[in-house]
Amino acid sequence: MTLLIKLQSFQPLGKVLLTREMMFCFALLSFFFLLRLTSQQFPRPCATTEVLRAKQCCPVWDGDGSACGVLSGRGSCQDVVVSDLPNGPQYPFSGIDDRESWPSVFYNRTCTCTGNYMGFDCGRCRFGFAGEKCDQRRESVRRNIFHLSLSERTKFISYLNLAKNTISPDYVIVTGTYSEMGNGSVPMFADVSIYDLFVWIHYYVSRDALLGGPDNVWTNVDFGHWAPAFLPWHRLYLLLWEDEIRRLTGDPGFVLPYWDWRDVRDCEVCTDELMGARSPLDPNRISPASVFSAWKVICSRAPEYNSRGVLCDGAGEGPLLRNPGNHDRQLVSRLPTSADVEFALSLEGYDTGPMDITANRSFRNTLEGFGNPETGLGSSPQLMMHASLHVYMNGSMSSVQGSANDPIFLLHHTFVDSIYERWLRKHQPSRGQYPEANAPIGHNGAYFMVPFLPLYRNRDFFISSKELGYEYADLLPPAEYFIQEVLAPYLDQFRRIWPWLLSATALGGLAAMLTAVALTSLPSTPCWPWRRKMKKGSTYMEKQPLLSAHPML
Repeated sequence: MTLLIKLQSFQPLGKVLLTREMMFCFALLSFFFLLRLTSQQFPRPCATTEVLRAKQCCPVWDGDGSACGVLSGRGSCQDVVVSDLPNGPQYPFSGIDDRESWPSVFYNRTCTCTGNYMGFDCGRCRFGFAGEKCDQRRESVRRNIFHLSLSERTKFISYLNLAKNTISPDYVIVTGTYSEMGNGSVPMFADVSIYDLFVWIHYYVSRDALLGGPDNVWTNVDFGHWAPAFLPWHRLYLLLWEDEIRRLTGDPGFVLPYWDWRDVRDCEVCTDELMGARSPLDPNRISPASVFSAWKVICSRAPEYNSRGVLCDGAGEGPLLRNPGNHDRQLVSRLPTSADVEFALSLEGYDTGPMDITANRSFRNTLEGFGNPETGLGSSPQLMMHASLHVYMNGSMSSVQGSANDPIFLLHHTFVDSIYERWLRKHQPSRGQYPEANAPIGHNGAYFMVPFLPLYRNRDFFISSKELGYEYADLLPPAEYFIQEVLAPYLDQFRRIWPWLLSATALGGLAAMLTAVALTSLPSTPCWPWRRKMKKGSTYMEKQPLLSAHPML
């Protein structure tokens, strides 16, 4: 079942209104980026005719000048061994889609990294590690976006906008099939911004299979949704997103916030201070006071690609659209509740039966939104939980393939990932509970996730977030939660106003001293009846009002 709405094209608004603080942040980030371009979903070094013909993606690591950093013991170039275990019956073809047995259609040798090293050239650190030798353990905490301070929110939005307007130095997107490239003789790739790279990744994993020619597609296939890999795939997706933003900005402490949408009645994050309010000029557009009103979407026209029998080429396709709440009520009647989440968490089976949208009492299927969160039965006539938020947004986010165009996608899926984490901690499943065979194509445990390079297997992300170097604030022990979510924002605000308070205190002290000097120099006359003269030897002193009587205390 593909969720699609027909989107109209509009011209983007020409002007974006920014706060003074955001403009400063944008300028600072842009300056920093010019100083620090990284040196490195297809790695640029692997998008050449020579590499495609050789089918060997083993780039040189700049750190030592050797392929995969072999001279430094980081990794080596090895054969890709794809799983040959049977897939489910949902996809009846073989050898017609480039995503089958990923990435063997394009490459049969890639870098295999050792220890804590990671990356297409083994030049990065595995999730949860940092340092020159990737030997420093690092844990980050993802927090509720409403618990971030003003400066933290501004920084988050600034980073998103910078990523949207910065061409990826490391990756390009593929715009044609391997067959259309003449089996690698004529490379078909395009530059794309860092943000749009991830939009394209989400499009490519969920696109329909092209069977050849116009209007000849197979829609019942998705390598990242509707089956067991839905949660592991999006977990990796978010981790890679964080990693790219950290490299872009030089901010190793950046983490994605989440939107806790349990029991909400409207789009709480749809404000100009956060993800953009509704435009007063057009209910389908973002307010011109938000930076997101100037964004253009890509890969949002799945019906058009299918009718032409082509892939998305990454070109701009009009403004970001959103009209929360004005959606199809027959498809989504309500937003998720706390009770829905608790019911899903009570389900012991990660996935069941055919492991698709028909699965009954499946935690994955219920959380994804195709299982009823009151009965656990699959093939729900109404979409629930995760899927309901997509439809509710009623715009760019309502199309599976183009949904990542809306930055709310990140806040939404980060919270979905936190629910996944709660289930993992509650049930503590063995890795063996993740299916190794007979899942829909792309979803078996040993299947390499499409379209990621370097390679990652589905089962490798069927583990706790703690093993991947991150935590959720709402899963912390009470004392740590208080520090992260309650105290930290106030401390941040205090740090921001501290210079002002210091100056005000100094000026106040100076004013008090001058006043005291002036009063002591006044003559004792009837003009100053309130000034009393002490009798010699008397213990009488002028009384001060009680502090507790002050109306402000």
